[in-house]
Parts: sequence; C-alpha cells; structure tokens
Amino acid sequence: MKHQHHEHHEHLHKNHQHKSHDDHSSSKNHDHHSSHGHHAHMIDDFKKRFYISIAITIPILLLSHMIQSFLNVDWKFPFDIYILFLLSTFVFFYGGYPFLKGAIDELKQKIPGMMTLIALAITVAYVYSTFIVFGLSGMDFFWELATLIDIMLLGHWIEMKSIMGASNALEELVKLMPTEAHRIDEKGNMKDVPVSVLKPGDHVLVKPGEKIPVDGEILEGKSSINEAMLTGESVPVIKQVGDEAIGGSINGEGALMVAVKKIGHETYLSQVINLVKEAQASKSRTQDLSNRAAKWLFYVALIAGVGTFLVWLFLGASLSFALERMVTVMVISCPHALGLAAPLVVAVSTAISAKKGLLIRNRVHFEDAWKIKAVVFDKTGTLTKGEFGVTDILLNSNLTEEELLKLAGSLEAQSEHPIAKGIVKELENRNLSIIKPDKFESLTGKGLHGIVNGKEVKVVSPGYLREENISFKQENFQRLADQGKTVVFVIVNNELKGMIALSDMVRESAKEALQQLKKVGVQSFMLTGDNKQAADYVGKQLGISEVYAEVLPHQKSDKIEEIKRRGLSVAMTGDGVNDAPALAKSDLGIAIGTGTDVAIETADVILVKSDPKDVPIIIELSRATYRKMVQNLWWAAGYNIATIPLAAGILYKQGILLSPAIGAVLMSLSTVIVAINAKLLKI
Repeated sequence: MKHQHHEHHEHLHKNHQHKSHDDHSSSKNHDHHSSHGHHAHMIDDFKKRFYISIAITIPILLLSHMIQSFLNVDWKFPFDIYILFLLSTFVFFYGGYPFLKGAIDELKQKIPGMMTLIALAITVAYVYSTFIVFGLSGMDFFWELATLIDIMLLGHWIEMKSIMGASNALEELVKLMPTEAHRIDEKGNMKDVPVSVLKPGDHVLVKPGEKIPVDGEILEGKSSINEAMLTGESVPVIKQVGDEAIGGSINGEGALMVAVKKIGHETYLSQVINLVKEAQASKSRTQDLSNRAAKWLFYVALIAGVGTFLVWLFLGASLSFALERMVTVMVISCPHALGLAAPLVVAVSTAISAKKGLLIRNRVHFEDAWKIKAVVFDKTGTLTKGEFGVTDILLNSNLTEEELLKLAGSLEAQSEHPIAKGIVKELENRNLSIIKPDKFESLTGKGLHGIVNGKEVKVVSPGYLREENISFKQENFQRLADQGKTVVFVIVNNELKGMIALSDMVRESAKEALQQLKKVGVQSFMLTGDNKQAADYVGKQLGISEVYAEVLPHQKSDKIEEIKRRGLSVAMTGDGVNDAPALAKSDLGIAIGTGTDVAIETADVILVKSDPKDVPIIIELSRATYRKMVQNLWWAAGYNIATIPLAAGILYKQGILLSPAIGAVLMSLSTVIVAINAKLLKI
C-alpha cells in the first residue's frame, strides 16, 4: 500500500504547478460561492417576476373583452384598451424578459429550445395585439400573453428550485485538513503555526488522536494511523520511522515526529480535490426532454404559422383574417402545459424521494438514472457497516469462548482501536460483563498487556508471536487471513489460549439490494481500497462477481471510466473521501448518509437511512419519473399538434374554425391534465 501511495503522488504531481494550499482552496471556494449565489439569485428573480406578473394579470383578465364575453358581462369603459395595452406591455417586457433573453442566447448558439418557443409565442401575440389596439380589426391576445408568461415563470421557478443544491464538495475536502501544526525548531522548541507557512523539510509533532497536517515522512515514533477516509483501507495501518504519513489521516495512540515533504497543491488530499473539481466540471448537462420537444415545436410553429398566412392570402382571404389565423396557430403551438410538464413531475418525484429518505441534490443526473445499467459499490461503510465484528473464536485450551472473550474484552475496553471496539461489542452481544484491569499498557503496534482478575493477559498481533517465537496453528491463521479477516491472539500467563478473528460486518440489507438490482437488469460491481482477501470474502458473501480491490482514490475514478467504456451507464455508491472522485465521475453519484461530508457533497443523491436497499429504489423512481415526463410531454404537445390544423382553418369549409378563445380553453384543459397526471406519480 505504501509503495502505491508513493507512486500515486509521483504520477499525479508531474504536471502540476505548485501553489499554496490556502491560495488554492480560497480561490476554489470563491468560485464555488459565486456560482452558488448566482443560482440562488436566479431563483429569487423568477419568483419575484412570477408574483408581480400574476398580480398584473388579474386586471388584464378583467379588462379583456374575450374574458368578459366568456363571463357574459360588460365592463367596457373609454380607453380601457389602452390601459390593457400598458399593463400587457409591462408583463411582456418584465415577465417575459428571461424568455426573450434566453431566446437570444439559444439562437446565438443555433439551438432553439424552450426559451425560443416561448419568446416566439409571446412576441407574436404581443405584436399582433398591439396592431389590434392601434387600428387592425380582430381580437387581441393580451390575456393569452399574460397567462402564458405566468405559467412559464412558475414552471421555470419550480424547476430551478429542484435543481438547486450546488455542491460544496471542495470546501468539505479542504475542511479535512488541519489548519494548524506543532512545528519543532532546531532547538527542539514547539510552536503552533498555520499549516500554510510550513515548508518542505520542516519538522512537525503529531500528538495521539490528531490529524496529520501535511504529507511527510516519519522521523520518530510508531503509531497506527487511520487512513480509512482517504484510502478506504478499513484497518488502521501501523507506521514507523521511514514510512510515509498522509495529510488528513488520523494518528492513533503514538506521538510522531514528521518531516514535511509535500505542501499545498502537491499533497495527496489536494490531488483528490483536483480530481473532484475536474470531474464536476466535465459533467455535461443533458438537454432535458421538454427542451428537445420545444425545439421541434418551434420549427412546427414557424412553418405552420407562416404556411397558414400564405395559404389564406393565396386563397383570397383578407390580410386581417390571414394574420389572425397565423397568430392563433403560433400561440397555440406554444403549449402552456409544456412549461409545467417536466417541472411538476420533478416536484412530485422530489417529494416522494424525500419521504423515502433519498435527498436529490442533482436533478439532471437523477432524471437520467433510468439509463443506469451498472452500480459500483464501495465496500467499507457501504456494503459493510465499516465497523469490526467478531466472526470466529478458535480455542487452544480448556477455556470457554466466554472466558476467553471476557479476558480479552476487559483489556480491549481500555482502547479506542476499531478492533478493540469489535471485541467489546461481542461482549455486549453475549451479555458478558467487563472486568476492570488492575494494570494496563499499550504495546504500540503490537497489542495490549495487562492484569485481569489476577491473570497476566496479552491480546497481540501475529507479528508479536513471531518476534517472541511463540508457535501457533499456521493453517488456522492462514485460513482466516485468506478471508481478509484480522486475527488477534490471546495469551494468558504466557500461554497461548486462542485466537479471535474479526472482519468488517456485511450489512443485512446489502444482499437484498443486490438481488433487487439483478431483477431490474442492473449489474453490480465492488470497488474498494481494502486488501484483496477482505474484498473477495465480502464479494463471495454477497454474490458480486466483479470485485476490484486495493484501488486508490485516483484509480477509483479510472475504474468508473473503464466500466463506462463497456457502454454501461454507471452509478457509484460510496461514503468516504476516497470515493469522492469516483462519485463525481459516475453518471449518478450516490452517497451513504452516514458517510463523510465530502462524499455527500460530491454525490447527486444521498441515502439518508444509509441503506443500500435504497439504491434500486432510486433507479425505479427515476424510471417512473421518466415515464411520467414522456406521458406529460405527449399530453402537452399532443393537444397542440392536434389543434394546429384546426387553428389554421383546415375545416373552415365545414364550418369548423378554432377561435382564439376556444384555443385558450383547450390550452387550460391540457395544463390541468398534465398537473393531474404528475400527481398520479405518487400512486
């Protein structure tokens, strides 16, 4: 593992310019905050425009002659048409501004979409209605214009709210690094300094339980270092003089003197930050369904509208009649319902997912999850609980399992090591009491020693037995080690009494999750920084055929790429810092809710209940959401496609002509149907 870490550093640093960690992180945070703030500002802008426009739409509706004839009332008064014109002009320019601006952007990029379609409809309605005010004969479209703008503002506001939740992953990664270090000068004096002032060659002291502030080499001391958050290795690694220490990892029970080797931009954690940054930047935003539908409807509206105008003129109709037909066709081609078809489904599916304990942070990737064909699971903390449990107790003497556990557990209760916690938990499970040792000491990197109930007890590693030339059953030990289990030996009064094997416990729900995924045609993979034996053992228990073990964080995102190259759309499920680049690189990143903040911030969906069984639920929900969206788009656009020929006057000879008023009623009806259909997603 050490050797690989080193290679990883070399491989990643070759092409990087060096820059201080503080400078690097603050510029990133600044970029992130500015984009986050911009997004929030846009949501507020749509909300404000919607409320103001809807307030002004009320008098527009009351002043509209068409609405008055509907209600069978007459509220006409001198110059009412000019007041109607002024109010509608305000709604057109103020409420319609985002769509007019959006249309210009879309047309500049030569990709007309939703904005261009809306802009076409409101501009045609506004210009035509203005001509009516100033002398052209016909019926104005001001109320159509105002309600269309209101509904589109509402749709975009709903949509943007559900896409909000920009990622703070980079800030969370930076937070993992300590900001201060205990620097030791030439005279041996200790001074607390900001990490940013450290230079390669400086010496820093790392006390027990502290985070290592920089990447460096151990000069003095020996300790077990927990690198689980960074590398995925579930067992703390024993490190001594000459070994490499990674910044951000947690020191165990021993004090260490570390020589600074890499700072700022060069550190291992900074490389992980860079990988996340790159992967996030390269994620393309898929053009959503309704945008694609809008693009085609724009062309339909343009061709049908101009065609209608020319045909009627050719058939000898008056200019005002041909214009009215053209405008009716163009306004009807822009469905009110289309603006709500996707956002309403999105809002309903977001509510459903929240109830099920799924927090969706990136709508675009969640909506695309219906395409997922492979799910890659991290092992430690995702498929397993990330905590040790006793799996085997092999006795070497006349002691019972309970007696052996009690002696070992009473010593282990004094330690904070993950293995100690596993043994103590087994005592609790068996309702065994802990005896307070009369004497206790930690044998750094080897185990524990103490006096329990008058007996001298040692709980030690295989290395200690080899050092002391104590013989033990190699085949039993090897069998357990091959399953990736950690084995400790219990020595009582200098006599080996037995061995206790522990491993990371598999989550009960993981098996069900994998069976469920298989049912819906999704392949499962396992990816872990842990050793091969431990990974294969868990893979066998869960029936996962493809297991990638001893994979470093930068290699995790490479593995995701590798699976993608098979033509599979990939979801990644993980919980650690080491998973962040892979979560960012995958088509759908799923974070376990109990995981690190970094993994959570990089993910598209968070499983609040930390239950792998929720992974198939995400895919099912996304598939249902996609189906509903497609249905809604057909409803929304279908009405319009069917009514365009009627609006154009194809059945004029049969006495059937779709008036703007009837067109408007049909529009409202399609909007209601779309809203009801979105709600049916709950069922």
